[in-house]
Parts: sequence; C-alpha cells; structure tokens
Amino acid sequence: MKSITGSAAERLLEEKEIERIVHDYAYYLDMNQPEKMIDLFVDDCEVSYAPNFGAIGIEAYKKTLDGIGTFFTGTSHHVSGVVIDWVNDTEVNVRAIVLAIHRYAKEGPDGILYGQYHDVVVKRDGKWKFRRRILKTTMAADYHVRAFNPIGRAL
Repeated sequence: MKSITGSAAERLLEEKEIERIVHDYAYYLDMNQPEKMIDLFVDDCEVSYAPNFGAIGIEAYKKTLDGIGTFFTGTSHHVSGVVIDWVNDTEVNVRAIVLAIHRYAKEGPDGILYGQYHDVVVKRDGKWKFRRRILKTTMAADYHVRAFNPIGRAL
C-alpha cells in the first residue's frame, strides 16, 4: 500500500464514507431512486453488470437506468463483507458481497443473484464516488441477465 496521509482515525472516517456509498447504492436501487444512484458516480464512470451490459460515462449509465422502476416491482440488495484497499489518498479498491433478489413486473419467479461488486472509488471535490463498478457473479436463479461476469473462482 502506498503511503496514505492522515491518522488512522481519519482513514477510518474516510472508510465509513466509502462504505456508505456502497450501501446507499443498494438502498437507492431498492427504493427506485435512480437519480440518487447517478449522484454516486463520477462523470467518467465505467459500469459492467455483465458482458455487453453496462456503460461508459455518466450519460450512458443514466440510459441503463431508464425504466428500471417499471421492469421491477421490487428489489432487495443485501451487501456485506465490504473490504477497502487504499491505492492512494484519493483512490481505493473496494470489494463487497451482494445477494440481490428481484421481483419482476412480468409474470414469473423472482430472480436471485449471488455475487460480488468490485469497485474503484475516487475522491473528487471532497466526495467519494464510484469510478468503476463491476458486478461479478457467483450464481443466479431465474435472473434476467443471462451472460455473467464470473468471479473466477480457483479450482
């Protein structure tokens, strides 16, 4: 790890802010508040939920969220195991475990996804925001996205 300025207490406070955006993302998604999700990302963000399903740049990301409230009648994203690795004073790598349950507007079973978020979070203008968010999949049942980013588990 590169030298990080500030005391251990200051770093812990920064980490709490970083964890907050990870949890806010899940909350805003579950509450159908895509405009608040957008505020968690920098303008030059990269998002990948699966191969050929994601966005580069905030305008493209906004388009991926269009209609999300009509596609799902409810979602429940459970995020845990948040780990933060400092790159420098304004960039961290974050990984977190996610269990996501999706109730679809169309008739059918609920979709369940088990996976991990792999993020690059940067501090810009005094606020921590997602620069890169990659969803990696462990397994899924009745999930709407068929091509996944596999976690790459060792055999």
